[in-house]
Amino acid sequence: MTTSFEALLPGTERALLHRVAVAQSEGRAPSFVGAVVRDGALVWSGSRSCVDGHAPDADTQFRIGSLTKVFTAVLVMRLRDEGLLGLDDPLELHLKGTGAGEVTIAQLLGHSGGLAAEAPGAWWERSSASLRPELSDVLGERPFLQTPGRRHHYSNPGYTLLGSLVEAVRGVSWEEALRREILEPLGMGRTTVDPVAPHAGGWAVHPWADVMLPEPSESLGLMAPAGQLWSTAADLARFAAFLAAGDERVLAVASVEEMRAPASPAGEGDWDGSYGLGLQLLRKDGRTLIGHTGSLPGFVAALWVSVEDGLAAIALANATSGPLTAVVAADLVRIVAEAEPRFPEPWRPLPEAEVDEELLALTGPWYWGTYAYGLRLGSERSVVLEPLTGVGRRARFRALPEGGWVGLNGYYAGETLRVVRRADGRVSHLDLGSFVFTREPYAPADAVPGGVDEAGWRGL
Repeated sequence: MTTSFEALLPGTERALLHRVAVAQSEGRAPSFVGAVVRDGALVWSGSRSCVDGHAPDADTQFRIGSLTKVFTAVLVMRLRDEGLLGLDDPLELHLKGTGAGEVTIAQLLGHSGGLAAEAPGAWWERSSASLRPELSDVLGERPFLQTPGRRHHYSNPGYTLLGSLVEAVRGVSWEEALRREILEPLGMGRTTVDPVAPHAGGWAVHPWADVMLPEPSESLGLMAPAGQLWSTAADLARFAAFLAAGDERVLAVASVEEMRAPASPAGEGDWDGSYGLGLQLLRKDGRTLIGHTGSLPGFVAALWVSVEDGLAAIALANATSGPLTAVVAADLVRIVAEAEPRFPEPWRPLPEAEVDEELLALTGPWYWGTYAYGLRLGSERSVVLEPLTGVGRRARFRALPEGGWVGLNGYYAGETLRVVRRADGRVSHLDLGSFVFTREPYAPADAVPGGVDEAGWRGL
């Protein structure tokens, strides 16, 4: 029997609305919207406002700031998947004359290119884009503050370069590529470069008094790929579902998974989080969250996805500071995950075609020296090698067409696991990146580098 629950339980919904209400009140936000996605569908949204009877809903636009960067990163990954560029290519190969051409595309995506965090001159988020008509105006005379590739240093000019890269390779504007390649396929009709009613107004709330001031809403010009977009909770729910599972119309799941993997060294004090290819990665409440935060004068936003829980949450507010959208979005995920934990998929045997006697004969205990490991068979002829004592290097391996397996995670990512046979065809040992795994710990006949003492095991 299959059990499916689409709507959240009333108690869960109340807890979610309570969290949004507390966030709006304590954060002194003119309005606050929260939303939850479960298994790819929007299952809850709620809001609070300072104006009775005029609370925004899941169709109200807010400016999402740096959440825009994830969209730009997806456009770049599409170019990679089409063979139009490589992530390790220097920028100069595809976008000439920037003065920062030595940085690679992957370094720009992961904010490890060493570029400055902000554009020079006036506060770019609150000033006219006409002050920065060319890339040289965005980068300034000294674009590099760090050695490229050495550490994570968040860079808005870096994503300006990526937007210009998309335009150079595609031959259309960043906005047109975004609309055609992401927004239309995902049905995100309420995500736009400029605000479209109904939309929230951006406000600054005085830090020491309960009064407000309207914030300007400037077009970012060349810097639009770093933070221009307006969107809604409903549209971002569709985008969250894409980040969790991929969508072949936009980007294959393997490429989305690549974006979700850590891609740049952590900066000082950043050990609870990391950055992938356009995605922030966070460890909170014992789970991994992927997504992004965003802010522009008058607005703060956050989107987090827990792939393991099948959950995502969005938090949007229209205040320059105060509302903790990143914390709230993580809390919304936690509330649902703890109140209504995900049902595991039913156990099923492997398909008959994926099982053969040779594979089954390889399963069970293996020894790297005196460390005990177990080899377990997975789907599509994959294997998992894990320590039996709970301490050691666990890794998943994907079957290779030519035989053997390649590591997918952890210490053995990219390493090859292969079966080594004796002259008579019997299995001698497993070779994993030169490490020898044998059926017995240091048996005399085993092919252990350095040999095995002929006297064998002994007592004191």
